[in-house]
Amino acid sequence: MAAVIKTPAEMEKMRTSGKMAAEVLEMIGPYVVKGVTTEELDNICHDYIRNKLNAYPAPLNYHGFPKSICTSVNHVICHGIPGDKKLKDGDIINIDVTVRFDEDSTDPDHPNGYHGDTSKMFVVGKPSILAERLIRVTQECLYKAIRIVKPGTRLGDIGEIIQKHAESHNYSVVREYCGHGIGSTFHEDPQIVHYGKAGTGEVLEAGQCITIEPMINAGKKHCKLLKDDWTVVTKDRSLSAQWEHTLLITDDGVEVLTLRTDEDFPRVISHKE
Repeated sequence: MAAVIKTPAEMEKMRTSGKMAAEVLEMIGPYVVKGVTTEELDNICHDYIRNKLNAYPAPLNYHGFPKSICTSVNHVICHGIPGDKKLKDGDIINIDVTVRFDEDSTDPDHPNGYHGDTSKMFVVGKPSILAERLIRVTQECLYKAIRIVKPGTRLGDIGEIIQKHAESHNYSVVREYCGHGIGSTFHEDPQIVHYGKAGTGEVLEAGQCITIEPMINAGKKHCKLLKDDWTVVTKDRSLSAQWEHTLLITDDGVEVLTLRTDEDFPRVISHKE
């Protein structure tokens, strides 16, 4: 499929929505504590996106998804639906936020707008050594992939660097779910898989916006979709972690549109010689 190239005006809109999505993850951190329910976290995020940012939580009603964020706890890989189960000490949770914002409309329900999509791992209390290591290595997978992104990078290059780093720590990469192009549409082409062979796949072009969002399991790669048709869990009940950023491919590198203030990572990487 042809790459979706953003105009300079669209790039600015993507920067705005990306910054908003990052802000939501920064805001929710202090609320991720023992005893809180994931539904309470959803309500807090929903209220912040709607009333503070005057934006719209893109997951809500997206193909029938019933909540405003995804909350994936412990062995849940992705798309966990917020509910009434309380978080307990040692739990790890991925909170996945996508904000849709249209600066040309005062109505947050306006169907147009641009998307910022990002997720972060949180820990309740003190994590196990295994959980802490899995979370760290998964974030390293994301960062290593981002660092090589530039015009001319192939999708297989991204997949290989993630797969090699995860497997070097005896972890596995989820195959069924992937990153994606993003813009005025939540999910655009291309699909960004997190495994593969360098030198293969589509070539990235300046002006594209994509997400990279590796899902890494402490056990085997196999997953299972629950009866709610959304929640994806590890088949062997092993822990899973995920981190995600929305990226803009620049003329000579990459810009991280959803970078948070708590990250020691460059917002802009240039490969200009």
